[in-house]
Amino acid sequence: MPAAAAPGIFPAMPRPDPPRSHFRPRTRDGRIALVTFVALFMLAMPPVTHRVLNRIEPTFLGLPFFYVALFVVYSVLIGVLIWAYRRGL
Repeated sequence: MPAAAAPGIFPAMPRPDPPRSHFRPRTRDGRIALVTFVALFMLAMPPVTHRVLNRIEPTFLGLPFFYVALFVVYSVLIGVLIWAYRRGL
């Protein structure tokens, strides 16, 4: 019987590492991208949007503050995804 067919039976052979989860980032850049993305995404969620960003005045180029703020948050989120893609994460 080959050793690869029965790992762990032969004590002199090391066991292969168990497969790692793809939900947990493996690199430092992956952790930075994940924490940044989640923190920025929380800015677009209801507790922040209802209490902090829910303003009409001031306006920017005729648009209410709320829409401009959400546009900035979503643009930065897309920037984080592009950064992670370019890093090969």
